[in-house]
Amino acid sequence: MTFNHAIVWMDSKEARVFRFNADTLEESHIKSHSPYRKIHHKAGAIGSGHTHLNHEFFDGIVTALHGASEWLLTGPGQAKKELNAYVEHRLPRVKQKLLSVETLDHPSDGELLAHARRFFKIADKMQSNSPTPKH
Repeated sequence: MTFNHAIVWMDSKEARVFRFNADTLEESHIKSHSPYRKIHHKAGAIGSGHTHLNHEFFDGIVTALHGASEWLLTGPGQAKKELNAYVEHRLPRVKQKLLSVETLDHPSDGELLAHARRFFKIADKMQSNSPTPKH
């Protein structure tokens, strides 16, 4: 089924994906098999001190987005930035559909969906008001 919109809320442990249109909603929950953990390292060591999330987790999120025309990426921390970089480098077609990356703490499912509906209502109005390119 084709959906107009999707929202992803993610942290290092899980992702919640809602795909929706005016009258249909589908929800997916994806668990990370190796969530991000802070690694303490000695002074002078090279590296940022944390591990990166695994690609299986990101691939599961991308699969859950299948059929969405546009999507919004949210979450409280670094994980959303890593997914954004992942799709930018490996999946440019998915990246093209991403309208925004936002910091959003830990909303309930209802709060997340309400946020997405408000966001896309504004985004859709902006797109319909933009001038069409002339050739």
